[in-house]
Amino acid sequence: MIPQTLFDKIWDSHVVKSIEGGPDVLYIDQHFIHEVTSPQAFDGLRARGIPVFRPAMTLATADHNIPTKDQNLPIKEELSRTQVEKLAENCREFGIEVFGLNHPKNGIVHVIGPELGYTQPGMTIVCGDSHTSTHGAFGAVAFGIGTSEVEMVLATQCILQPKPKKMRISVNGTLQKGVTAKDIILYIISKISGGGATGYFVEYAGSAIESLSMEGRMTICNMSIEMGARGGLIAPDDTTYEYLTKIPSISNRPDFYSLLKKWHGFRTDPGAHFDRELDFDAARIKPMITYGTNPGMGMAIDDTIPSIDSIASEASASFLKSLDYMGFTPGMKLAGHPVDYVFLGSCTNGRIEDIRAFTHFVKGRKKAREITALIVPGSKKVEQQAINEGLDKILKEAGFELRQPGCSSCLAMNEDKIPAGKYAVSTSNRNFEGRQGPGSRTLLASPLTAAAAAITGRITDPRDMLQD
Repeated sequence: MIPQTLFDKIWDSHVVKSIEGGPDVLYIDQHFIHEVTSPQAFDGLRARGIPVFRPAMTLATADHNIPTKDQNLPIKEELSRTQVEKLAENCREFGIEVFGLNHPKNGIVHVIGPELGYTQPGMTIVCGDSHTSTHGAFGAVAFGIGTSEVEMVLATQCILQPKPKKMRISVNGTLQKGVTAKDIILYIISKISGGGATGYFVEYAGSAIESLSMEGRMTICNMSIEMGARGGLIAPDDTTYEYLTKIPSISNRPDFYSLLKKWHGFRTDPGAHFDRELDFDAARIKPMITYGTNPGMGMAIDDTIPSIDSIASEASASFLKSLDYMGFTPGMKLAGHPVDYVFLGSCTNGRIEDIRAFTHFVKGRKKAREITALIVPGSKKVEQQAINEGLDKILKEAGFELRQPGCSSCLAMNEDKIPAGKYAVSTSNRNFEGRQGPGSRTLLASPLTAAAAAITGRITDPRDMLQD
């Protein structure tokens, strides 16, 4: 029997039909939708006069456009309000469950899927959102799709998809104190570039990956897209099973133990072939921060921005353009540079572990007067858990406010925009020009680095401030 990768096992078992010289017809187990990429898909179904083929396998939530304050009031921005209302209307018409604004299960789509038990090992999962790769942390083949493909899945529960190549990225060794999952993935992207995994589906492996919590693994898989990968996944293990066992909708199933036995088979076989393999030493990774306008432009927080001489000639023009937008220069140190905003949240770092880490760091300290901080849980469940644990009170004592859940200032589709020219240390996943608001300047970092900046008002190495 030919050894198979985890990716091959899942993909091949979901192929309905292979088109010779073309894509596979791939069956989809779980489909997530939100308010931004679904309206046109529903309009397409109406135009053809067809229903959603299997509505029970699609779940909807409002996240991109919703405000993170005063959610009991009507949404102020007309376009945002229209999109959220349209999602609810479409789901009612086509029989799809929707967790709208103020629903106790509402939240960012890639946060609620795992925490509510919709995401499970061995599944194929799609959503009209590029960061669907988050769900790969559970040993699932999960990837983002376009609006026309959303319509395709709604209509048939299948999708036409070429099979990607396979890459394994192994990170072995012990992480330094103050280094997190966010730093691991920013380090990897900085080494292979924002397009270094284009055309591949990545499996993450190694002792450093295995040591991560499920929240940390979701952060890693979430940002697979930022290096061009189609998606990323991590083989399920005891950490995965423990997380899933705590979810009543899974652990209370009569077939739970047979499910658990099945999940144990979702691993890459020894000797399985990957088209490319990369290895990294965890001990070499430091707290990371980006300095440019794509996630590949990252460096250790105590390092300096590369000199123009170290940049390939064909990339030098875009490199300098990026630095000009950011207000930086080659060879510059970022440590100590003043910042204006700090954002903790998004589908990358809006989980309870992230809120806890930030809160523990700022406990007994005070927010810098000049900092505007947006502390945004990824879901209503995370928000309630933070309140139950008293994290909101600790944050308030330090000068912070725990807001209500949503995508917030990860992207400029709601009220939480970063003003032009302002610097934001952000735990989100993208630092493109204008991503957080027209003219905004984004520096991607971990929750610990964001917390350090929030206290000092400057880019600060969190290791210098860590408490035991």
